[in-house]
Amino acid sequence: MSQQVSQSIKPSTLSDTDLRGRWTWARRMMASVPVFVVLMGILVSISHLTAVPWKYDPVDQNFPTLSPDTAVTYENPNNVPLEKVGTYKVAKRYMWIKAVRPSTGEVQNIHALIREPIGAAGRRAAVMFMHGAGYGTCDNSFGDVATTMASVGFVTAVIDKPVWSTSDIDRDYPASAKVYDQVINYLRSLPNVNPDSVGLYATSESTWISAYLLRDDPKVAFQILLSPMVYSPRHAMGFFVAQDFAIAGANQGYQSVVRRLFSTDTALFGLDNPDIKTQIKPAFAVPTFVAYGTKDVMTAQVEGVQKILALAHSAGNWNVTVRSYAISNHVLRLGDEALTGTPLADHYQEDVADWAQGQIHGLKQTSQPVAGSTIHQSIAVPVDLQGRRKLTLYMLVVHASAVIFLIVAVMLALVACAMKLIRLVRRNRKPVFGFAHGFGGTLVAIAGSTIAALLLFAAGLGQVIIALVKLGWGGVPDPAGVSDWSWPVIQLVTAVVVWAWSRVLVRMYEVGRMKGVYEIPAQIKGQGFSGTAIVRQLKTNDPNPVLASTKFGIVFFWIAAIAMFCLLLVFAFWGLFIY
Repeated sequence: MSQQVSQSIKPSTLSDTDLRGRWTWARRMMASVPVFVVLMGILVSISHLTAVPWKYDPVDQNFPTLSPDTAVTYENPNNVPLEKVGTYKVAKRYMWIKAVRPSTGEVQNIHALIREPIGAAGRRAAVMFMHGAGYGTCDNSFGDVATTMASVGFVTAVIDKPVWSTSDIDRDYPASAKVYDQVINYLRSLPNVNPDSVGLYATSESTWISAYLLRDDPKVAFQILLSPMVYSPRHAMGFFVAQDFAIAGANQGYQSVVRRLFSTDTALFGLDNPDIKTQIKPAFAVPTFVAYGTKDVMTAQVEGVQKILALAHSAGNWNVTVRSYAISNHVLRLGDEALTGTPLADHYQEDVADWAQGQIHGLKQTSQPVAGSTIHQSIAVPVDLQGRRKLTLYMLVVHASAVIFLIVAVMLALVACAMKLIRLVRRNRKPVFGFAHGFGGTLVAIAGSTIAALLLFAAGLGQVIIALVKLGWGGVPDPAGVSDWSWPVIQLVTAVVVWAWSRVLVRMYEVGRMKGVYEIPAQIKGQGFSGTAIVRQLKTNDPNPVLASTKFGIVFFWIAAIAMFCLLLVFAFWGLFIY
């Protein structure tokens, strides 16, 4: 017997296989290492190839102010009346505006709230208010500021935000500009309004729209810009999210998500807003009042001020006033704007009213052009950020593949459950999958670990997004938890999963050799074995199947395996294999 064994098994293989041809633990480990290295090499390469360079320098920029006092004062040799807040009582009336979207012909009936000073003599100046992000109405927006401006003699107009059928990601900015200009022209037509003294008040997102409006209507008398974005949406939002991820205490790894996300070529989806050009001279060619809050974590203030001044000066406009208000957020509120009744920054409304009155009377400003708290910016605006088409296409393919195969795998799993229940009822012991050599249990472990990593990734990203929203509203986010420790944990789990896949592949190769699968081509060529003979020989070599005893089990295994590998490719895309 020992002589027959020595003839059938080469002496060189006795040390790493047993008498049945099964590999020893050491041989499996040695065979798994190069497979693991290759798989990790592929995933690490993908993470590096999809990485997006991001310049954070210069950091901690400051723009010093010339005075801590935000008050706006003027020379007034002729004693032109400059009204104080509350001088006039305010009357309110509503009207409707028919807003047409030129590109589609859509019509939105917009409600407008007009506030007028009661008893104000002569033709008055007017202000039209422009909404920031969201879905503001004439009744829930700008009530305090519009009332303040009316109380010093301005006619004000606040309208429902023109949105039509658009969403936050595909707003029609040029069409919105035409609607707001329609309101300005309405104000000009009023008998109690001086048509040459109508200005605008824009905040946050609407400062992109105001650029279009001023380009098309250079007769606007002045503009008040609250937390102007200045840079394109891609650059401005990229700055905002990257900065706030850091403030929220998120792991640095999540910054790679920001870089890749804001490198999406949205033009592929017909979305051009991220790259609109609003840094144009007409946008700052009129007298401009710029207001920032020191707790604003959404706006690039230092570079924003520098760009505004540069554009204004290039347009021949040196009438720019900048004010920075302490302890106020993105919309100049004190505290968390998610809470009702949050007040505006101290003296802000008075400063705006005083500045606007001086402008319409043509007075010479005596207060400093840049005043208030020191203007600060933590990181640079990522102006090199751009849409990357190849990266976007790869992202679509990988994520779509993962979703499709996951759905198919889940559907097959549900079918398997139904089949199992039916067989239990019928007392049929035939297996649904019939996995052999432990592949079923291994697949469950790998799938469970991969899905757990995906859920952890979603949880970490979700926590930092919640923190980002709180920061945007001026609130204080909860201490970083899962958004901090989840990244390295996911990296560890995914590395273990890759190791498990390398063991699976090696084990499949081992089982194939035990069954003589790799000798089939030679047998067919040399001995002319038929299909029946080959199957009989394979069963003689090893009665167990290589993978599963049922076709359903084989199909399910490979569908699930591809789905799990697609998830690894998704992780690699977002940079989880950069160590």
